[in-house]
Amino acid sequence: MSESGDGGAREGGRPEGRMGELQRRLAEFAAARHWEPYHTPKNLATALSVEAAELVEIFQWLTPEESARVMGDPAVAARVEDEVADVLAYLLQFCEVLGIDALEALAAKIDRNERRFPVPGTGGGAGETDGPTDGHGRTNRHSAE
Repeated sequence: MSESGDGGAREGGRPEGRMGELQRRLAEFAAARHWEPYHTPKNLATALSVEAAELVEIFQWLTPEESARVMGDPAVAARVEDEVADVLAYLLQFCEVLGIDALEALAAKIDRNERRFPVPGTGGGAGETDGPTDGHGRTNRHSAE
């Protein structure tokens, strides 16, 4: 990826730069506490799901307008940042265990989505829509499927 330390070539299934450094620190943290036996793909995926749900819980009853302003409240902003960190930590640990370079996986997914969902009016052909559909002809704005 870039020379800025945001990503790069795989080194043992780990990206270079800051992301790889954080992934290494998480692995060392778990190893120092002898947590590796518990860091199975199933357990890490479950923990990731729980942490994502905790992030969703913050926004559960907010209006769209309130949710857009959530970072303006320092106490709520701190909770959001903590849950984002938890989600990312479990995702990086999951990737570590399975040897996935998260940045490479994301780049490949974006490439596939760009081919799958061409920009309307660019001659993308029969699959050209305002967005992906849900199988019933309704537009599904979730393009990371």
